[in-house]
Amino acid sequence: MVYPWHSGTFKALLERKGRLPHALLLRGRDGIGKLAFAEALAGALLCERPAADGSACGQCAACAWLGQGGHPDFRRLEPESLTAEQGEAGQGGERKASVQIPVEQVRELAGFINLSSHRGGAKVVLIHPAEALNVNAANALLKNLEEPPPNSYFLLVAHRWHQLLPTIRSRCEQVVLPLPERTAARDWLGQEKLKNPDLALAQAGGAPLLALKFDEEYWGQREAFLKLITGSSFDALRVAEQFRECAPALIVGWLQKFVFDLACHQATGDNRYNPDLPAPIATFAARLDRVETLRFLRHLVRLQRIVTHPLNTRLFLEQLLLSYAALLRRRPLGLAACP
Repeated sequence: MVYPWHSGTFKALLERKGRLPHALLLRGRDGIGKLAFAEALAGALLCERPAADGSACGQCAACAWLGQGGHPDFRRLEPESLTAEQGEAGQGGERKASVQIPVEQVRELAGFINLSSHRGGAKVVLIHPAEALNVNAANALLKNLEEPPPNSYFLLVAHRWHQLLPTIRSRCEQVVLPLPERTAARDWLGQEKLKNPDLALAQAGGAPLLALKFDEEYWGQREAFLKLITGSSFDALRVAEQFRECAPALIVGWLQKFVFDLACHQATGDNRYNPDLPAPIATFAARLDRVETLRFLRHLVRLQRIVTHPLNTRLFLEQLLLSYAALLRRRPLGLAACP
């Protein structure tokens, strides 16, 4: 399935289906449908009875195998945290599933790539998200990208493509998949029966699939968190205790969006992510130091590199919220450097 806002790009690729490079880097914001795009392209490359426009027929044996996850000429590399079957990682909660693609997964491609196609057609490797490749895995992938056999394709899906090795980026043709226009995204979310699509789309930074993932728990936690950090009796340690079971990525995300809106309001009078909070944003923006606000915002951006695996979640939240409290008191933040 290709979402409507990417149909033009997909059609353009299908028009040169027989001349596609061996590696494509499909990049863009998270939550816009890049993975669906890559899956549809893989289907088109593997289909044995493609439609007139080059897209997959959805009815041949190859399409059926791909839909069932059993096509012999297709491989999918993803972190353990994204796979449906996690083996021991999902038993008893003893070990967190890895968020990286290990080198072993890439090394297993050697036999797949160098053997003849089972169906006499193309072979496709889909890597999602490509920035999850650890250093060793990325270096091992380079060997496959340098001299792949004919009719072999690598489809790399990346949200944070700048984190990929330059040597990997240089070996791929980059296909930029943009955000949909706001009206198109809002209309699509309306068709999906989403309540308050404007707020959801704002929170998702314009990414409609991400907006669709926000459930009642998300909205309830967000409301409670923002109410606490904008209250007159904000207590950093108490808030850290109250949200100790919440994913740090959510906390950093909510705070980053709020602080971004403060900085945006200070500069232009607008806010992007929290259109439901015009009064608190205007009040806080008026009393905070602009330089320190921007400095704290940069700190939050840097934290995104470690937010999925902090060494000590409770200490991480306490330090984060104490720094925010210092910003509110107009004191030097004394921010520690991010590893």
